[in-house]
Amino acid sequence: MFSERQVDVGGVLVGGDAPVVIQSMTNTRTHDVEATLSQVRALVTAGAGLVRVAVPDHEALAALPALVAESPVPLIADVHFDYALAVGALEGGAAGVRVNPGNIGGPDRVRAVIEAAKTHGAVVRIGVNSGSLQRELRSLEEREPAEALVESAVRFCAFFEDQDFREIKVSVKSSSPLVTIEANRRLAARIPYPLHLGVTEAGTPRAGAIRSAVALGVLLAAGVGDTIRVSLTGDPVEEVWVAREILSSLGLIKGGPRVISCPTCGRTRIALEELALEVERRLAQMEGRLSSLARPLEVAVMGCVVNGPGEARKADFGIAGGEGEGVVFAAGRPLCKVPQDRLVDELFAAIEEWLTSGGS
Repeated sequence: MFSERQVDVGGVLVGGDAPVVIQSMTNTRTHDVEATLSQVRALVTAGAGLVRVAVPDHEALAALPALVAESPVPLIADVHFDYALAVGALEGGAAGVRVNPGNIGGPDRVRAVIEAAKTHGAVVRIGVNSGSLQRELRSLEEREPAEALVESAVRFCAFFEDQDFREIKVSVKSSSPLVTIEANRRLAARIPYPLHLGVTEAGTPRAGAIRSAVALGVLLAAGVGDTIRVSLTGDPVEEVWVAREILSSLGLIKGGPRVISCPTCGRTRIALEELALEVERRLAQMEGRLSSLARPLEVAVMGCVVNGPGEARKADFGIAGGEGEGVVFAAGRPLCKVPQDRLVDELFAAIEEWLTSGGS
């Protein structure tokens, strides 16, 4: 969205005036075609526009053509150490490869990857991580870790340009959000290529989501970044969900239905967390039907009359709890009072009636 140059990754535009693209990576064994395709489809359903698959060996490489043929989005091959696997992945139909030129081999091997990308009209992501910098940059890394990442990336970009190849994306990643922010800020000022953002090894879903939201949010709000991945330890579908929340919170994509809920306190006399999670689950099931609305549906789940229809009056619909009962409301106007065990059903009955009448 924000870079000067734009690349075409198998029909998905990245950079320039294109929307920010969400990426994730499968964690299945790539040679298990059925399992990998199932996960690719789940990631796409969640909102991924590009999916990366690991190609660590020839067994994975052999499966790539079948994966490419059936995948609903372009696939990117993630290759380390063995340049021949990167070349083979491009020959097998991958729309792009992610390589770290620092660990893929010497200049001749990097040239072989570049030539294969030229031949097959593919994109190369130059991925630089703090854990795999060139030896001569390690002393700089100790003093200025962000600058070391930038220097490595700039050098690699210059090498690719010397080979007359500019169909590249670039990433500089660290497990530190602060280093990631500073490195990408500096790099954006020095190169015209699309930037792929992410905090590498961000952590478990709770901690990793926060670290990623901090780093990516700061950068995207400043106009830096064209494609993102939220790296979490766990189900990669969760990565896509967090990435969507980051982009929708910044107004960079249209979000799905949104649940707002108040924190619990001593006034709460209702199972608020349970209600909020159930409302969120049911809304997720309706997302396809709600996607045609002019703006995302907002539903409030409030714990008491203090934070009830009044504070949440801008929500389209909501519930406010009491002592074992609660009120269903729309646009701040109470609709009915019902026992707690009927609150969610009555809420969705009101939403269904609204949708049936045209959503207005």
